[in-house]
Amino acid sequence: MIRALTGFSTRRPWRVIAVWAVVGIVASVLGQVLVFRVTHTDSAGFLPREYDAAAALRVAREEFGAEPDAEAVTVLVARRDGRPLGDADRERVVGVARALSHARVEMPWADEQIPGLSKDYSQVPEVELTATAPDGSFALLGARLRGNSTDPGMHALYRAFQDRVQEEFDEAGLRTGFTGGLAELVDRADGEKTTRLVVGLVMLGLIVLVNVLVFRSVLAAFVPLLAVSVVGGAAAGTVVGAALLTGFALDPGTPSMIGTVLVGIGVDYFLFLLFRFREELRRRPEEHHRLVAADVAGRVGTAVTSAALTIVAAFATLGVATFGQFRVLGPSVAVSVLVMLLASLTLMPALLAVAGRRMFWPSKSLAKPGSPGLAGRTGELVARRPLLVFVASAALLGALAVGVAGVRMDFGAGGTPRGTAAADTAREIAGALPPGVSDPTTVYVTADGGRALDADGLRVLRGALSGVDGVGSVAAPVFDADRTAARLDAYLTVDARSERARELVAGPVREAVREATPPGLTAHVGGTAAVFADVETAVDRDLRTVFPVAAALIALILVVLLRSLAAPVVLMLAVGLCFAATLGAAALVFQHLGGAPGVNFVLPLVLFLFVVALGTDYNILVSDRLREEMARGGPARAAVARAVRHTAPAIATAGVVLAASFGALAVNADPSTRQLGFATALGILLSAFVLSLLLVPSAAALLGRGMWWPSRAARRSVEAGGQEVTGR
Repeated sequence: MIRALTGFSTRRPWRVIAVWAVVGIVASVLGQVLVFRVTHTDSAGFLPREYDAAAALRVAREEFGAEPDAEAVTVLVARRDGRPLGDADRERVVGVARALSHARVEMPWADEQIPGLSKDYSQVPEVELTATAPDGSFALLGARLRGNSTDPGMHALYRAFQDRVQEEFDEAGLRTGFTGGLAELVDRADGEKTTRLVVGLVMLGLIVLVNVLVFRSVLAAFVPLLAVSVVGGAAAGTVVGAALLTGFALDPGTPSMIGTVLVGIGVDYFLFLLFRFREELRRRPEEHHRLVAADVAGRVGTAVTSAALTIVAAFATLGVATFGQFRVLGPSVAVSVLVMLLASLTLMPALLAVAGRRMFWPSKSLAKPGSPGLAGRTGELVARRPLLVFVASAALLGALAVGVAGVRMDFGAGGTPRGTAAADTAREIAGALPPGVSDPTTVYVTADGGRALDADGLRVLRGALSGVDGVGSVAAPVFDADRTAARLDAYLTVDARSERARELVAGPVREAVREATPPGLTAHVGGTAAVFADVETAVDRDLRTVFPVAAALIALILVVLLRSLAAPVVLMLAVGLCFAATLGAAALVFQHLGGAPGVNFVLPLVLFLFVVALGTDYNILVSDRLREEMARGGPARAAVARAVRHTAPAIATAGVVLAASFGALAVNADPSTRQLGFATALGILLSAFVLSLLLVPSAAALLGRGMWWPSRAARRSVEAGGQEVTGR
């Protein structure tokens, strides 16, 4: 099957390239336009139905008309001279709020938006006076804008609303400030725009520079990036299309994660092909380049297919997770990798067949045999001193793994970067009002049998909540239209996004609600703190399930691929040690030395999947070459030296490229994203340079052909024409 695909692609290369170009461009455009129709920004919506916060969200929607995409914006209004608001000022605030609630805000259209496909968020916002500072220094307006907070169109609508509010209050000599979820997102996006552009250009420049230094060729530097961009667009469009057809909601971070993954592994797979293509062109100078391309694509295609299926299998295990964000990420990455695999077996061989020896122009490297260089010396060192290399590599990883001791999970919702307007406004509000005022913990109460509720029946529950240490006050109950449901807003004395708030809600608040809810009534606790408390529980349960399932599935794939029991054990132990080392290093940098509360709660799972799956990619490539070289006969250690010499350049280059892709996330303003970028980049570098080039080859040198126990390595003889005959 693999050789059939690669053979067709090298015989009909222009057809294959044309199909990919059309599909990639169309799918990319549609995916970018429609992605915001399938993304879901509400964390509570990803919780299983049986969780308390998810049940509270259902009551809020069904009984109180809460909308999942209603984004809250808090508007601070104060006098410019710093004096308390007077009666005339308060009247002005109430009047403007009433006027804003009846005025439609039109969304400005940007050039990248397509009418008919892009969503128009023009609307009449809901605005009301929510609080006044005890000293009268400011008033707070609560505004609700409906839409996907990650959509640039929604950002444009918010800016239009902000301009209108500022204009209304400027006329009265009042100043305004904006904070809340949507305001924070827009400020963050505006503040990071230049940084993201610079980092993106630097990352692309680094990838091009690495390829230029390695191949000394223009085409070899730019063709992989161009091809991966086209395939990445096709993959993203496929995921978005599948989500539209199935009604599946995507997490806002999924599209960017897909892009990062595909750039890395796509360039990796292309590099594997390029290095082997150059090697075979040197060895067979008289043979037509299309025949060489077909042979190389068939050989490398087997290893690439195995590597890609390992990643697919690893992420497919997220289907057993209970937390929706994990279940979304798994299938999305798996589908994207399958698209990239198809491109690796069709588009990439077709490009090699078209370019031929021109792929390496203007380099003269094809005219002379490759020198051993650093890769050759590394192979000789591993073969000559395998025990020393093995012990040193294991000791390095073991030392980093020590950082795992005492590691804690941080379930914080992130924070607003310092220096933004939203952050300044939030601090001003916090200086005069309790932290929980702008983000209350809400208790929803429903009556069994549809009977009516009254305030007297909720007095005991309200009193119990007020008596919880950490709850500042509890507002009077708000009833739905038929009074069968009520809402109690509890204002915490701590930030709703803090660890203390999660502990408070998960423990004393929910305990008080359970004990004080009258018979015949049902109560659920919702709000930001409640959501993240339940997320913590769901993630903890998922980690205990996904880890062993993913490890078992990857091990099974390795057994089938390598036809061995010993080699998979070596590889799984190696990647397990690398995972521990990477997580330990992240904990050391961010928690033990950096003072963070812990590592982000998704980091262990993402690291496990990426380090184990992508690390296994490199191990599969080197193991495949180790098996091939040992099958040629001669001493096993000499075969190890040859395998390292031939695979080291490809693995090292691929590791640097993939690490650069993820490393770009390390300069993000969001602390959790920085952790993810740093740790994943480090894990990939350790997988490439320590595991695949030192630890695994040294283990193979020590075990010899016993590495393939209980089967014997295939005996291969190379005949004229480069064809291989395999036997037992």
